[in-house]
Amino acid sequence: MAPSSTISDIVGAPLQLVWGLYDVAAETSTPTLFLIAVSVAGLAFGLIYIVLHIVAPKPRLPYPSEKTYITTNPDGTISKPRPLPCWYDRWHAESRLKEQSSSSTTVSYPTIPAGFPVPDFGTVEPAEVEISVVIPAYNEADRLIPTLEEMVAYLDEHFGRPAISGPGSRPTSKGTGTPKPHRNVFKDASAHKRQHPPSGYEILLINDGSTDRTVDVALDFSRQHNLHDILRIVTLEKNRGKGGGVTHGLRHVRGEYAVFADADGASRFGDLGKLIEGCEDVVDGSNRGVAIGSRAHLVGSEAVVKRSAVRNFLMRSFHFVLMILTPPATSRIRDTQCGFKLFSRAALPHIVPYMHTEGWIFDIEMLMLAESAPATPVLASDGSVIGTSYGIKVAEVPIGWHEVGGSKMNLVKDSVKMAIGLAVLRASWMLGVYRRRLA
Repeated sequence: MAPSSTISDIVGAPLQLVWGLYDVAAETSTPTLFLIAVSVAGLAFGLIYIVLHIVAPKPRLPYPSEKTYITTNPDGTISKPRPLPCWYDRWHAESRLKEQSSSSTTVSYPTIPAGFPVPDFGTVEPAEVEISVVIPAYNEADRLIPTLEEMVAYLDEHFGRPAISGPGSRPTSKGTGTPKPHRNVFKDASAHKRQHPPSGYEILLINDGSTDRTVDVALDFSRQHNLHDILRIVTLEKNRGKGGGVTHGLRHVRGEYAVFADADGASRFGDLGKLIEGCEDVVDGSNRGVAIGSRAHLVGSEAVVKRSAVRNFLMRSFHFVLMILTPPATSRIRDTQCGFKLFSRAALPHIVPYMHTEGWIFDIEMLMLAESAPATPVLASDGSVIGTSYGIKVAEVPIGWHEVGGSKMNLVKDSVKMAIGLAVLRASWMLGVYRRRLA
């Protein structure tokens, strides 16, 4: 009889509590109940808000050494640390000055109806090269070479190398390969009418505190392929995670386009042209556009079916949680986690400065920031402004992809972290912990 008695006590206690609360509520006036409910809700909101401020990711400031890079010299030696160009620093300073000034923060367009002001968020420095590639790398010595080989071969063929390269120099012509034409149809063609339009490419390898020979392998590759001052290596003193490495790299790109690609080479780099075309298909009147590689078309293919049942289950579960917790445009994206995403230069100031997440779900915050970007003019075919459009459009582009061994992701542990991180991220946005504040 003892076990039955224990069970009765366990079940009975909550019931007694519920009936007790019911009796109290029945004897309490409606206004009093309303005040109690509001007080409890306010207390709960306050506690959640405080907890989010404690647990929400807060990116650290870069160390001075992380604002420099090394590369190889033509004689094969390693350069001394050189200052790393940074569009973000200038943009940040200008933004602070605008906040402190009393001048208007909106721009008026004669063809926009009254009541539709367009925010002025400043401009980013002009591009110096046509394409910037950011590679986050943590202990990638064994997987880096094939990735760089595919990458450099494609970039040489389609973009060429600058004839002159060095600290602070501007590329003036394409020096190797026979670049094939690709679409350049930004609505504002001013970038392509300059006296010295950007050409060539750069590769920023963000060494995220690696403890293996990642840097040595990259420098050897640079010597062998004469990538002097084209392959630039930036070393983070302390590991920040993939998101932190990508964000740091994107703050220092010089390209008209900026793309980040995983060091394992799982995504086919030859599909970069598809991303550029996708970006230009959705670019708005301010030249803002994003294109992301997608593996959604591979669902059901041999590459995915061969994965373990646990991996496929976690993938579908995460996508379900994603649809519930993210805003409309982001929730409709079928593959948010592919490590192959491209941004027009004009889109960077609306995304990169506001990044907080440095773990695996940083991609989602990027897409949410793109979706919530401020309004920009909508242009007619003759170039006149006919209205405004909110958010930066994202093109989801099918790309080639294959599984690569050596992943540093712990399947179950990191999947749980991603789900929790997504919940914290979404709650921080909903309750105003993040909003569009400079990180």
